[in-house]
Amino acid sequence: MSEAQASEWQKRIAGEWHGRPSLFDAEGNHVGFERIARASVVENGETSYWMKSQLEGSGPLRNRLEVGATFNFGIVDSDENRVYVGPDFFGTGQPYGTLVDANYYSPAWQADMHTWNQVLPDGDTQVYSSILYDGWSVVALFNGVYTRTFDHETNPETQAYVEDWIAAETRRGPVPQVLPTKEAGTYSGVLAVVGEDQKPVGEVSVRIEHEPVGLRTVRHRVTWTGALERSYTYERQRDGARVLYEGPEVYGNAMTFGRAVFTNQHLVGPDLTGVEKIRGREYVLDPETRDLAVVWRLFHGDRTTHFVHGLLTWEPR
Repeated sequence: MSEAQASEWQKRIAGEWHGRPSLFDAEGNHVGFERIARASVVENGETSYWMKSQLEGSGPLRNRLEVGATFNFGIVDSDENRVYVGPDFFGTGQPYGTLVDANYYSPAWQADMHTWNQVLPDGDTQVYSSILYDGWSVVALFNGVYTRTFDHETNPETQAYVEDWIAAETRRGPVPQVLPTKEAGTYSGVLAVVGEDQKPVGEVSVRIEHEPVGLRTVRHRVTWTGALERSYTYERQRDGARVLYEGPEVYGNAMTFGRAVFTNQHLVGPDLTGVEKIRGREYVLDPETRDLAVVWRLFHGDRTTHFVHGLLTWEPR
């Protein structure tokens, strides 16, 4: 496969990506880090993936996840299905524009994994999460934000930039997602809408009016306009690492793993007759700027209808 024949996703993730994903246990406690450099490479008509990992932490997850080697696996490259053919990961991933939704198995970690890789609009920032499972039981979770380089091995300035990025991610990684507790404001942005057939549908402008009503509770008024039209209100209550959605038009719950919340929301308002459920990830890129990278998987009943994803920026009132 030539570079020109590579899938759009393969072109999108060219270069080397650097990050320091945080490791969390099943209860949302921060227990360690990985130092990662990784790349997906097309050579001699073959696509392969390598990942160098240095794990830090303690306890049973350290024993289970320590590998002591570079991960490698082949990829059947396609914008319909990216098939991971081993030896270190087996499974598939489906691109939805600038997002890949992947499910695969790691023999080294003895875990089934559900991964979301989301490339942000700047093209050089990637938001990553992998949930590790034994069957349907969560074992652990990795998440972090990556930056891209093309000359890391040879350019001292790039090397210094990466070290600064790793240091910043080390500071940000353990910080729990706590939305503003005494400050009202608005999250807003234009998100991509991709159908379950992986074809682009258009864009949606999203506005979330954020109003604190207590140190653990906020009220959100959410409006979508554009390719999808939605309007609903809910109260969001934080209970340690757990989040509860307490109506009046959304009920459900979520778990936070550092800056990321993984959410299940059931939309019950009288006008919400299209999308009935949202299963998503909302990731605070930096606790100081508060901007949110969101991925929302929309359902009608239990059938996926769309993926909606992109960046929401914060403005205080």
